[in-house]
Amino acid sequence: MASDKAILAIDQGTTSSRAILFDSRGATLAVAQKELPQHFPDDGWVEHDPDDIWRDTVEVMKGALDQAELAATQVAAVGITNQRETAVIWDRETGTPIHRAIVWQDRRTAKLCASLKGSGHEALVQERSGLLLDPYFSATKVAWMLSEIDGARARAERGELAFGTIDSFLLWRLTGGKVHATDATNAARTMLYNIHTGDWDEDLLRLFGVPPTLLPEVRDCDAEFGVTDSNLLGASIPICGIAGDQQAATIGQACFEPGMTKSTYGTGCFALFNTGNKAIPSQNRLLTTVAYQLGGKRTYALEGSIFVAGAAVQWLRDGLKIISSAAETEELAKSGAESNLYLVPAFTGLGAPYWDANARGAILGITRATGPADIARAALEAVCFQTRDLLEAMAGDSGGRLDTLRVDGGMVANNWVLQRLADTLGVPVDRPVIAETTALGAAFLAGLKCGLFSHLEEIADAWQRDARFEPRMDAALRDERYAGWRDAVSRVRSEG
Repeated sequence: MASDKAILAIDQGTTSSRAILFDSRGATLAVAQKELPQHFPDDGWVEHDPDDIWRDTVEVMKGALDQAELAATQVAAVGITNQRETAVIWDRETGTPIHRAIVWQDRRTAKLCASLKGSGHEALVQERSGLLLDPYFSATKVAWMLSEIDGARARAERGELAFGTIDSFLLWRLTGGKVHATDATNAARTMLYNIHTGDWDEDLLRLFGVPPTLLPEVRDCDAEFGVTDSNLLGASIPICGIAGDQQAATIGQACFEPGMTKSTYGTGCFALFNTGNKAIPSQNRLLTTVAYQLGGKRTYALEGSIFVAGAAVQWLRDGLKIISSAAETEELAKSGAESNLYLVPAFTGLGAPYWDANARGAILGITRATGPADIARAALEAVCFQTRDLLEAMAGDSGGRLDTLRVDGGMVANNWVLQRLADTLGVPVDRPVIAETTALGAAFLAGLKCGLFSHLEEIADAWQRDARFEPRMDAALRDERYAGWRDAVSRVRSEG
């Protein structure tokens, strides 16, 4: 290592904003976190207040530094990782957002996506961006704001407005409005970016009616992104790394070889399968995306996205009120009996490999004996079934079978979930020592650029396993349970 200075990672997620300080060996020095308010103005609509995100981000950065008793001058670099696809448009002069951020989970543009698909545009979208026509991605969110907010389109065409995903918005604010940029992984999630050429795609911009004047500059994940305004933390700190949360977790899990796979369990669940320098077009409705871009060279991945994982646990707590904290679900699941109860958490539609924006959730197989423990168990088991959906599709696209899955995110503290995951998949599941792999990945990127780490192999050598969960379930029962899940999903689908 080149220095004993710390790295400050900003992890701006869907339900919270966090700042984590890591030392030069990747060990955690301090964590500060603040829960982010959610806004649901209509059915299937999800919004965040960008000013809440900004205030909370500054607060947790200061909190982490105070907790570690470090000054800004003792921080070598800042890395940023963020909820992807969430779209913000703001005024270039004032920095004021023109609307709340439209969150990745938001489904308000489902009809627009269906219309574009019906007009035969999905083939172009998938070929250029690697993505499918779905409200999940940023392009139709931007189109909605430009169409629905008075004067927005005219202002955008005059160059008065800026669009960005959350990383770009934070970068703008952190640098005092000096830098409007993003990285290749976040750009690849907008549905406006050509993942093969590394440029904003003129045909996609035309299709969605997005003026080029709105767009940020796209850089490597380990680029120089400017410095923080010295008034924020007492000194300027270089911003040296940016990656969308799932790509950052892939880096934090050291999945650098083709075939390596990680799955992150936060609000949603996201599995990435490294495909090296080949962008493999999916035949199974997965996404082809940029895993990371270093030194101008892109590494690709197949990705499966599940909209509801930890969000189902939040629903158990806040909606059904059968738990008061997520930690209670492990004991509840253990006390629930093996049954044919299935919970399909299609609260905002279904993600991969179904991509059904209009599906809605259901609980199937309820009997008079069904109680809170059974529902909690079914909610957790749904995460495992959905992961198998993704990995079956990945095997179909890549021609290979997974031998081990590396997992991270808030849910992996639950041993019952990880054992059931191994049982459902039929492969070992590895949990790392440092579970905060998303923030760690952002720190690794910043450390690569500022010289704290010399190469990816050094990061791979630092990865350590905390526990391995081996499959124990009989194969026949595993497949029987999964067949029941597939049947349950078929009952909530709105299309084919």
